[in-house]
Amino acid sequence: MRYTGILPKSKSKNRYPKIQVRPIVSGEKQKQNERTIGQNRQSVLIMSLVSLVLLGGVGSRLAYLQLYEGNLNRERAENNRVRILPKQPVRGNLFDRNGKVLATARLTHALYLWPRVQHQADWPENLKRLSDILGVPAAEIQKRIEQTDDNGSTLVRIARSLTPAQITALEEYRDQINGIEVDIETLRHYPNGKNGAHVLGYTGELNAEELKERKPFGYRLGDVAGKMGVEDAYEKQLRGEWGGIQLEVNGQGKVMKILGQKVAKPGNDVTLSLDLELQKTAEESLGKRKGAVVAMNPNTGEVLAMVSYPSFDPNVFSTPITPKIWRELQGEGNPFINRSLQAFPPASTFKVVTDTAGLESGKFPPKTMLHTAAYLNVGGTRFGEWNHAGFGTVGYVRALAMSSNTFHGQIGRGVGGPALIKWARKYGFGSRTGIELAEETPGLIVDAEWKRKNFNWDWTDGDTVNMSIGQGFTLATPLQVARMFSAIANGGYLVKPHLIKDSGDVQKWRTPLNLKPETLKTIRAGLRAVVAEGTARRLDVPYLPHIGGKSGTAEAPPGKSHTWFGGYAPFDKPEIVVLAFVEHSGGGGGSTAGPIVLDVLETYFKAGPRYEKKEDPKKPTTGTQTTVQQPVNRNR
Repeated sequence: MRYTGILPKSKSKNRYPKIQVRPIVSGEKQKQNERTIGQNRQSVLIMSLVSLVLLGGVGSRLAYLQLYEGNLNRERAENNRVRILPKQPVRGNLFDRNGKVLATARLTHALYLWPRVQHQADWPENLKRLSDILGVPAAEIQKRIEQTDDNGSTLVRIARSLTPAQITALEEYRDQINGIEVDIETLRHYPNGKNGAHVLGYTGELNAEELKERKPFGYRLGDVAGKMGVEDAYEKQLRGEWGGIQLEVNGQGKVMKILGQKVAKPGNDVTLSLDLELQKTAEESLGKRKGAVVAMNPNTGEVLAMVSYPSFDPNVFSTPITPKIWRELQGEGNPFINRSLQAFPPASTFKVVTDTAGLESGKFPPKTMLHTAAYLNVGGTRFGEWNHAGFGTVGYVRALAMSSNTFHGQIGRGVGGPALIKWARKYGFGSRTGIELAEETPGLIVDAEWKRKNFNWDWTDGDTVNMSIGQGFTLATPLQVARMFSAIANGGYLVKPHLIKDSGDVQKWRTPLNLKPETLKTIRAGLRAVVAEGTARRLDVPYLPHIGGKSGTAEAPPGKSHTWFGGYAPFDKPEIVVLAFVEHSGGGGGSTAGPIVLDVLETYFKAGPRYEKKEDPKKPTTGTQTTVQQPVNRNR
């Protein structure tokens, strides 16, 4: 008898347990056992295959976790460990032509927040705390964070221009609010406040729509850009390039060390053609009257001053503005509108165009004399003379000096509408001047086709006469009118107004009008007569060089009339053109707009009552004679 041993669990203290003996069966029992063994082998094989499949699946999962998710988890861990603090570039300065600062940067504090903090359990509580400290609705902060589209490692700015109290509060809660950084950056600053606001424009943070449009050009969330004026026109030069600091932080969000740094590249400075002193004089002289003043170099097209009232303070846009301030900016008077670039009826200033058309046509040569009366009857419509009497028989010079409507109505009717339209367009009316400012409007010079299309009416002689005196459909901007006077002053060249200071060949800004010499001579004589003996005699002062110019009074129902005056000096060798426009002022152009032009010319030539030499009170004086400083002619 054979025995097989099985080692049971034993409590024996012996080294070897006792063996339990069982007998081995034989015969049919033996065959049954063999069949059982075969079945067991099959089961073992199946179980082995199943085990292999299971082990393979587990192995694959382990490999996936180790390779793919391991990399992902390492990346997440890295993002949790590394943060990027953006560094805003310093925007380039704006200077006037003499180096005076028009726009610069001032230091301020900004709050940056790590976007991943919104996934932390205490975020709702911290969000409320931040909202209370900053005075910003929690929803706005949350929306700001959700706008970021990177992997969450870059901090996002949620507040600018922090007050000392806010900075102190944020420092107190730094341990409780994980992921915040207070950093020093710059805000746009305009040291002269409202002065030059419409020309300089303003900057502001890009909204969602603007950001979407500019992303292809490298703009990012939190970018500040020019929104108007020169700030917008020269955005590319002024902007600069962002930098940043790569920080390593611990589990509590504390900065451990700086891993890397890219220095922000500042924007380029831009020097403008503006003269800050002239700009201030023009603004002070216009005062609180709605209107505009433009001063420019007639030979180059450099804009020396550009004023519009009402105005605004561009500094308010350096930080988010309140709804109240926004309503005020959209309120009465439309302070955002640059009236220098908006179109109005040019009135009698347009008579320069009418005279040009008459002289160039050959139908009305320089020695033409026409009878003027109380009114001109055209198809049953009376076009009245402003003095209700007429000026007798006059030529071009006297007609310009006295601003005769009936004289110019006859010239316009004689040459016809197409000739007036042709010369109006050659002087630049009806199209933008090309100045850098996007806010410019083209004005309006219409023809028979336009009238038929818009009103289904035919062009009449009355339309031609209306155009010849600057009324009817005709609209022009103060800048366009100043450009027209520049063409007469500089000898017949249409200049392109611009705001960048010239540093090279000025011929690129000039296009010849090819006027006949006698045309220029006749019109210039008339413009001199306007000041010497006509509607603007108050500008003929002894302390300034001789001035040439033209006034205008435009009907503007139901309100008072608009008034214009454009002048240039010195008359024989012009250096400056000044155009003033006053909206709904009433009166005549020589008496309302003219004094504004005079003030600007006094500042330019450093002459007049403000520049009189004062007597030293310590010195004895003899008599009451006052010494007046002689005018200074200067090319600037």
